Amino acid sequence: MSALVTREDRDGLALLTLNRPDKLNSLTVGMFRELRAHVIDLKKDETIGCVVLRGAGRCFSAGHDLGDIAEGEKVPSPGWHSETLRMLETLPQPVIAAVHGHCYTGALEVALAADFIISADNAKFGDTHAKWALTPIWGMSQRLPRRVGIATAKRLMFTAEMIGAAEALRIGLTEQVVPAAEFDASIDAMARQILANSPFSHAANKRLLEATDARDMDSGLQWEILKNEGVGPDMQARIGAFMRKD
Repeated sequence: MSALVTREDRDGLALLTLNRPDKLNSLTVGMFRELRAHVIDLKKDETIGCVVLRGAGRCFSAGHDLGDIAEGEKVPSPGWHSETLRMLETLPQPVIAAVHGHCYTGALEVALAADFIISADNAKFGDTHAKWALTPIWGMSQRLPRRVGIATAKRLMFTAEMIGAAEALRIGLTEQVVPAAEFDASIDAMARQILANSPFSHAANKRLLEATDARDMDSGLQWEILKNEGVGPDMQARIGAFMRKD
């Protein structure tokens, strides 16, 4: 059997691909189990400085497999899907969700667990929980309003409206929209920009942003000072290389 989530390493970049293209990469327990295993491996892999998560074939993912839901899918423990996405979210490496085509409901919850989303111009986003009389359990109610604001999150959740890449960019759901023909190259270029910078800084900055999200300004500033992680082991080498260029 083919892997449901594949991993390809490219000079410090780990490319994770949701791999059920014949089913529009609809999400099952099996896919999450493989995704979780990759995340566990990546957390301790110091050779990887950036992670890209994307989908094989026509789209990122059409969402949670409704057949699995209807059959009463068996999960290892309560909250297991949400826990898996939290593990993805707290990886020390920057994580990019590269979205083309469909990205609905459960798939959107997966994409939101990345640090940010880059979209092809053919991407479509939506939260259809309400359409099926479901409620979010993978993080939609927490991550979507943090990304787009609570009023916009309510609009998307209440209407189950599908939005295109341009609207997703306008509301701040995605950070960049690129032509589908240039999608692969644009994602690689963004990852290379990240990889050119210090992995120490990336990990420390992620922890700092996570710890101070939604704090008031004064306590956030105090946290930044008191919990500062200092400088990385590559600082002198980086500054030295810069100085030698002049």
